[in-house]
Amino acid sequence: MQSHTMELPRLIEIGERNIGDFGKFVNSLNKSKSVSLISGVNVTKIVKKKIENSLKSNRIKFVWHMSGDNTISAINQIQKNVKKDGSHLIVGIGGGRSVDTAKMIAYNLGKPFVSVPTAASHDGMASPFVSVVSDKPHSIVASAPLGVFVDIDIIRKAPAKLLASGCGDLIANIIAVKDWQLGHEKTGEYYGRYSADLALMSAKIVMENSSQYAKNGLDVRIIVEALISAGVASCIAGSSRPCSGAEHLFSHALDKIAPGRGLHGEKCGIGSIMMAKLQGQDWKKIAKTLKDVGAPTTAKQVNLKSDEIVNALMIAQELRPERYTILKEIDMTEKKALNLAKITNVI
Repeated sequence: MQSHTMELPRLIEIGERNIGDFGKFVNSLNKSKSVSLISGVNVTKIVKKKIENSLKSNRIKFVWHMSGDNTISAINQIQKNVKKDGSHLIVGIGGGRSVDTAKMIAYNLGKPFVSVPTAASHDGMASPFVSVVSDKPHSIVASAPLGVFVDIDIIRKAPAKLLASGCGDLIANIIAVKDWQLGHEKTGEYYGRYSADLALMSAKIVMENSSQYAKNGLDVRIIVEALISAGVASCIAGSSRPCSGAEHLFSHALDKIAPGRGLHGEKCGIGSIMMAKLQGQDWKKIAKTLKDVGAPTTAKQVNLKSDEIVNALMIAQELRPERYTILKEIDMTEKKALNLAKITNVI
């Protein structure tokens, strides 16, 4: 059997209004004397003072770096500045971009990394994978975080659509695991049942409770824990397989065709509806779950045009030809793509 490496977070803390304990958390990890903090402008305004006070009280020096987009050139520029810090630890604070930027830089510089998500929009908070903007967008492997520190109160105050997007990323696991099984059957690639089951459990928690969420609102802590578990599933698998299949390829195709429109989890959710249809799974149940949690189910809801959906379906598999998904078994013509999107009410 082909070997693979499992790299797992050492420590995960999830609390309520616990951001003031961040310095103590850092100390408990590796006694870092200095840290590089990477965050966006808006997030920095929310947490800056409390994080600084916490680090100062634990005698930890710090330098802030502002992240913008997650293009390779932008990441490289921040990396040059971070390298000058000579810090012992790199911390990503914020949504997907800042956390991914810090993760990539930490990997490139051989430094440990801590994730401090301020929104639960996708499962990258605990995974070793990074999404960067390039000519051929897809997730690339970096390092798993040494630690994950979550203040539920901060995430609860983030826009509701971000949490709904996180649900979309979780539901995508249902498609990804099915694709992974298919790849194992057709090519003999490694399939890890434990990591697959963990990813599926994270998705099913949302599926099974969606009606309740529609009435009473989303349970932030459960969704955060599910996203962390999904990230850990990828760590155990040694690849993004349990959480990334044809639906993610579709999302990445849209990143190329229509950059900046729709959140990652939103597009993965919409992709999951269509890929479930191709896989013979209950696509209507997936669509209902997405509606229940407030996530989009149509192209129009994320400002995408019909031809963009069709084109994304046609080029999705080309973005990662080595990864076997249900799209490998479909000659996805324009007519078939249009029909699929219409049948599933995506367009």
